[in-house]
Amino acid sequence: MNQKRVVVTGLGLVTPLGIGIEPFWDGLLKGARVIKPITRFDASPFSTRIAAEITEDFFDPSQYMDRKEARRNARFIQFAIAATRHALEHSQFAVTPENAERVGVMIGSGIGGVDYMDSQVRVLDREGPDRLSPFLPIMMIADMAAGIVSIMLGAKGPNSCVVTACATGANAIGDAARLIQRGDVDVMIAGGTEAAVVPVGIGSFCAARAMSTRNDDPAHASRPFDAERDGFVMGEGAGILILESYEHAAARGATMIAEIKGYGMCADAYHLTQPDPEGDGAFRSMRNALRDAGLEPSAVDYINAHGTSTRYNDMCETRGIKRLFGDYAYQLGVSSTKSVTGHLLGAAGAVEAAVCALAIQHQTLPPTINYEFPDPECDLDYVPNEPRPAKVDVALSNSFGFGGHNASLVITRVT
Repeated sequence: MNQKRVVVTGLGLVTPLGIGIEPFWDGLLKGARVIKPITRFDASPFSTRIAAEITEDFFDPSQYMDRKEARRNARFIQFAIAATRHALEHSQFAVTPENAERVGVMIGSGIGGVDYMDSQVRVLDREGPDRLSPFLPIMMIADMAAGIVSIMLGAKGPNSCVVTACATGANAIGDAARLIQRGDVDVMIAGGTEAAVVPVGIGSFCAARAMSTRNDDPAHASRPFDAERDGFVMGEGAGILILESYEHAAARGATMIAEIKGYGMCADAYHLTQPDPEGDGAFRSMRNALRDAGLEPSAVDYINAHGTSTRYNDMCETRGIKRLFGDYAYQLGVSSTKSVTGHLLGAAGAVEAAVCALAIQHQTLPPTINYEFPDPECDLDYVPNEPRPAKVDVALSNSFGFGGHNASLVITRVT
């Protein structure tokens, strides 16, 4: 069976850089400093007291739903709704009764409604079980962003949620693309969303000793591949892509931003949190994505790395890249945009897929900021500190998660 081609026709971005494509891309290229002391709660008892927050001065959920809905919905759902509305507007696509059964939703979240659960546990402790919200069992489950977006739009096609930790957003896009390739649907609303900057979210990763404790210098705390990196910085937000079959997009005269050409995934089968020390999972995930795309490694122009700013991830991902690409690895631009945005956990893969589409559109490599001290074990071209004009026809986006989940997407110029 001939697989249908899958193109990207819309991007919706809710990130610490702002709402929408323009503030996101502009902030990314300028290396905007959005990692700051946490404001949403008193973080003074925590070893990490910084994050890349989405603040009330530029995100008002009532702009995307009525105030009653906004109060009722968990924050990760608010982000998903806002990003979806922006993506649909960018795509100039609307769900109608006529097309509803051919439109699906695949929105993942690594942690789901942890903010809602965090606040309700405090209610339970303070006021007892009779004061718990009846919405708690709904708002804390990760699939509810996809469910509510589907209800909001009347989209009656496949509706699902991916939960693969920090690989979630990439897996959601890859799985959604395969539904289109098979001909099950014409359009998928796909991506990831996360809102874990809450006490239990921050505290849990502090306990795991995974986050940076550079509290006195938050602007320089996220420093992927740099020798002085000391952990990741949590961010929050959502990335939603509108995916369509090439035929469907062409028939309605849609602008095709990029193509989802390949999708690969695999398991490290090694450790709960640490990647395989030789980068074997990263290697196989990228290899599988390129095989699916029918491309050789030499066709790749840019890699948006998972690049979390943790010692082992950055080193192991670098090893995986060098194993797959050989000497050509040193000719590739490999950047981690988490240096700017922080780590958006389950939303990261979707936001970074959007980065690849924008890099192709603008023929520009976004930088890895805060790269000051080279690490001998991380010796590739990480596009240090400044964006770079470059030919970008083929981009590879990596996303790896706790549990050994690995996902890679090959994103190309539409030809």
